[in-house]
Amino acid sequence: MKIYVDADACPVKSSIISEAKHVDIPVILVSSFSHFSNEEQPPGVETIYVDSGAEAADYRIMKLAEKGDIIVTQDYGLASLGLAKGCIVLHHKGFTYTNENIDQLLQTRYLSAMERKSGKRTKGPKPFTEEDRKKFSELFRETLERL
Repeated sequence: MKIYVDADACPVKSSIISEAKHVDIPVILVSSFSHFSNEEQPPGVETIYVDSGAEAADYRIMKLAEKGDIIVTQDYGLASLGLAKGCIVLHHKGFTYTNENIDQLLQTRYLSAMERKSGKRTKGPKPFTEEDRKKFSELFRETLERL
């Protein structure tokens, strides 16, 4: 089992690394070259850099992930692909993507895109809060304990 993180905009990387270290599960951070860092990662953490293309990180994660792996992403499309592959998929705001909720999330994303395409303004995501961080940490810990 491995943990794959869609790392470009993930605000909970340090929590993931810390918790994964306790249970000795490898973490793979997938990030675009535009977010390159010389920062050395702790043992058990690998960073994979991909082109800056729109879905380059998503494609690499799906190429590497296997059934039963954990994926952390805010991207509904990647979440959908991960679920289809049998992965456990978590959002950094502290909820699990499921086969029961993914269709509604994708539909909402599609409708918002259509509104923007027609010139309307849509609301962006709410700011990430400390409560979101705590909620994610609890969910992540529980997920690791179940496994």
